[in-house]
Amino acid sequence: MSVRPAPPAWPLEVETLVIGAGAAGMVAALSAHEAGEEVLVLERDAVPAGSTALSAGLIPAAGTAQQRAAGIADDPDRFAADIQKKADGEADPALVAALTGAIPEAVEWLTEGLGLPLTLVEDFDYPGHSRRRMHGLPDRAGASLVDALRARCEARGVPIVCERRVETLFTDAGGEVAGVAARLPDGTVEEIGAGRVILACNGYGGNKTRVARHMPGIADALYFGHAGNQGEALDWAEALGLATAHLGAYQGHGNVAHPHGILITWAVITEGGVQVNADGRRFWNEAQGYSEAARAVLAQPGGQAVTVFDARIADVARQFADFRAAEAQGAIKTADTVAELAAAFGLPAGALEQTLTEAEAARAAGAADAFGRRFGAVAPLAAPFCGVRVTGALFHTQGGLAVTPEARAMRADGTPCRRLFATGGAAVGVSGAGDSGYLSGNGLLAAVALGRIAGRGRP
Repeated sequence: MSVRPAPPAWPLEVETLVIGAGAAGMVAALSAHEAGEEVLVLERDAVPAGSTALSAGLIPAAGTAQQRAAGIADDPDRFAADIQKKADGEADPALVAALTGAIPEAVEWLTEGLGLPLTLVEDFDYPGHSRRRMHGLPDRAGASLVDALRARCEARGVPIVCERRVETLFTDAGGEVAGVAARLPDGTVEEIGAGRVILACNGYGGNKTRVARHMPGIADALYFGHAGNQGEALDWAEALGLATAHLGAYQGHGNVAHPHGILITWAVITEGGVQVNADGRRFWNEAQGYSEAARAVLAQPGGQAVTVFDARIADVARQFADFRAAEAQGAIKTADTVAELAAAFGLPAGALEQTLTEAEAARAAGAADAFGRRFGAVAPLAAPFCGVRVTGALFHTQGGLAVTPEARAMRADGTPCRRLFATGGAAVGVSGAGDSGYLSGNGLLAAVALGRIAGRGRP
């Protein structure tokens, strides 16, 4: 990736150029188009996908019509407080306020303006959220969200040109970004001038060198994100003298079916499931969150664990396409007794029996267990029992370019850029400095809310 002075003339010019056609990029493009701008989206891959397509596609928002219909009282301030509590107060308060304030309108726009049938997840809680505020398409699949946004771009005449790898940002005499150079599959290069550029090219989880530098604790983990997340935004930031923040922050996940490589919804835990190691013993407080679970699971023998739940919980989990796919591939095993479940995974039956008995005693007493977990009002685990062998993984980075609440990239001296914006994984998130600060949905919160803000901005 490089930065060069702008050429004297442009073969092609647009008002807004978006780099990346994931959720962040397409939301930004649709918003800019709605505001009357001429927009062009450049995507490196053959088809739009990105990290969004690998997720459950759930967007957290407080104060929505869907919540009101469900009788849930919520508001952006409460959401902001939940974010900061999970992040230990390390997230930028102004950015948190901007995202939590913008996301209710963005969800309404997606639902009413674009016709996406977003519904509220009403049957289980996500760790750290004081209210039920996850919104998603009926199949709870991120790939469906990407497809829906792409269809809206096509219907509205927003051009997405794929197989265009942006390699160069051009700057004008004042140091502002003025255009890009993109390489085509045949090796030729296109130069495009732009009134402004929106970086929506996500983070750097696929760049092993950067991961090892910024996040050594997760460097050897399975990478479950999009391979194209190579950190181009950081390369350009370094060349342009831009500010970055929280480069060691990331979202992990400790519930990826192994060796199948399928994400298992954390609902199997929040509804009362537990994780055990090869000895049939629990090893941590699973209620902390799925991001922290990555390191916890990877620290176990073989970097693996077995997540144990039951048929009732499986019924809840089946609303997710990934869970159904895991069942179809045989990753989920069911047994009539704990001993049979232990045998299915090669676990010591006696140890697993004792582990589940201890967990049930804590649940029944309404007390914290030895790990500090409180199970709350969930039902006890009962036959038939279910299990899945899992490992920990890195999903996506949460550090990136420092941005203003208006999504403008910031220079190292603290001044905002006029013509360069960053959104989604290219921008710093609101998850603090590590992995434990990630509140469920922070990734799509930044993609959708900041994408909406960036799209409606002006140079």
